[in-house]
Amino acid sequence: MEMDALRGFAVGFLEISSLLLALAIGIGILIVLVMYIVDITQTTHTIRRNYPVVGRFRYFFEHMGEFFRQYFFALDREELPFNRAQRSWVYRAAKNVDSTVAFGSTNPLNEPGSFIFLNGAFPPLENEPHASEPIEFGHGYAATPYTTSSFFNISAMSFGALSAPAIRALSHGAKEAGIWLNTGEGGISPYHLEGGCDIVFQIGTAKYGVRDEHGHLSDARLAEIAAHEQVRMFEIKLSQGAKPGKGGILPGGKVTEVIARTRGIPVGEDSISPNRHIDVASVDELLDMIHRVREVTRKPTGFKAVIGQAEWLDELCQRIHARGMAFAPDFITVDSADGGTGAAPQSLMDYMGLPLKRSLPLVVDKLVEYGLRDRIRVVCSGKLVNPAGVAAALCMGADTVNSARGFMFALGCIQALQCNKNTCPTGITTHDKDLQKGLDPTNKAHRVASYARNMLHEVETLAHSCGVADPRLFRRRHAQMINEIGVPVPMATLFPPVETLPQYRGVGRI
Repeated sequence: MEMDALRGFAVGFLEISSLLLALAIGIGILIVLVMYIVDITQTTHTIRRNYPVVGRFRYFFEHMGEFFRQYFFALDREELPFNRAQRSWVYRAAKNVDSTVAFGSTNPLNEPGSFIFLNGAFPPLENEPHASEPIEFGHGYAATPYTTSSFFNISAMSFGALSAPAIRALSHGAKEAGIWLNTGEGGISPYHLEGGCDIVFQIGTAKYGVRDEHGHLSDARLAEIAAHEQVRMFEIKLSQGAKPGKGGILPGGKVTEVIARTRGIPVGEDSISPNRHIDVASVDELLDMIHRVREVTRKPTGFKAVIGQAEWLDELCQRIHARGMAFAPDFITVDSADGGTGAAPQSLMDYMGLPLKRSLPLVVDKLVEYGLRDRIRVVCSGKLVNPAGVAAALCMGADTVNSARGFMFALGCIQALQCNKNTCPTGITTHDKDLQKGLDPTNKAHRVASYARNMLHEVETLAHSCGVADPRLFRRRHAQMINEIGVPVPMATLFPPVETLPQYRGVGRI
C-alpha cells in the first residue's frame, strides 16, 4: 500500500515537473520571440538590430566587466582610480591587522611620478623621546584660534553625498583618533556633531547651512554654526578636485527630509550648486568674504581651491599685503585635480586642473616668495590614502593632509563606482535603508580611528627612516621623484627652493 502511494506521488511529481518545465520553456520561447521582434524593429541600437537577442549580452557583459576586472583580471597595481594594493593597505590599517609584506615589493621603482624617500645614515632611535610640534591656525588674527597635533584628517564629504550612518561613524572615529572632520558643502547635521570631534565647516557656493531665504550668506546663521564649540574653523570652497569650475551635484533621490532641512532646500529636488560664489568674482571680494566670516565667527577661516591658472595667486598675495594681514586666509586647502568622491562630468574629472604634485609646491613657493608662509597654513587633499602619498605631500610643503576616499575605504567602500547613484552596496553613499543596514556605525568608527592612527604611525616611521624626528620636519631634500625615463630625480631639483622677495621679508610674521 505504501509503495503504491509512493509510486503515485513520484508519478504525480514528474507530471507536474514536466508541465512546469514545458511551461517555462514556452514562456522562455515567447520572451525570446518578443525580444527578437523588439530588437529587429527598433532603430536605436545597431548591434541589437543586426544581432537580435544575442546582441543584448553585450550590454550585460559591459556592465559586469568592471567587477570581473576588479576581482579576477587586474593585477595588484593596475586598477584606477585606486589599485588593489592601495585599497588593501587601507583595509588592513582600518582593521588594525598586520600590514607587513614579504619577499619584496610589488611596487615598480621606475613608474614616472612615483616617490622614493631617502633614508638617513643615522636615524633616531625608536625609543628616543620627541614631541610633535602643534599646528596652529589663525593665531594672532582669529579670536578663537585652533591648534591640532594631527597632520592627517578627514576631507570634505557632505551629508547627502554620504549616508547618515557613514557620517556618524566618521564623527565618532575622528573623535577617537583626535583628528578633524570636514563637513563638505552640505551643511552640518546632527550626525556630524554626535561624535564630539573637531569640525571644519565648509561653505560651498550654494551657502548650504548658512544661507538666508534668498540663498545669500547669513551672518546670523554663521554665528549660530560658530556657536558650536566643536566647529573649529570655516573653509570657503572655491572649487573641488572632482569638478573644477562646476558646483556640487546631489540627485533629488538623495534629498531626504533631514538633508533638505540641513541644507535649507526643498525635499526630493536636485541640489545643484552654482559653479562659483555669486558674490565672489575677484580676489578682493574673496578677501572680503574671508574677513567677514572670520569676524562673524571669531574662528580661523580659509579657502579651498583646485589650482589651474595660477596668475591670480600673485594678485592674491599682493592684495593681502596691500590690505593687511587681517584679510589673509588663515589656511589654503589645495585640492588635487585627480578626481574625488563627487559626481562630475567626465571631461572635468579627467582633464581639468593641476594634479597635486604640481599645484602643491606651486602654492607653497608662492607663499614663500611673498613672505606669507608663516601667516598662511597649507592643507592639501587629493588621492592621498597611503603613507607614501601623505609623506610626499609633507615633503612638498603641506602642513596637514586631508583624505576623503581613504576614510571611505576605512568605512568599507569596495570601489563599486556607484557614488553618483543611490545604489552603493556598502551603504556609504546611499539613502536606501536596506543598503544602509550593513554599515554598523560603532564598528566602522573604530576602523576610521584605526586607519588614522596607523597612517600617522607609518608616516612617522618614514620620517624616522629619513633621519628626522617628526613628520613636520620633512623637506624636499628627503624625497625624489621618478622622471619620464624611470630615473629618480631629487624633489628639490624639480621644485627648487625660492627666496622671499626683499620687499616682503619679515612682513607676514606674527
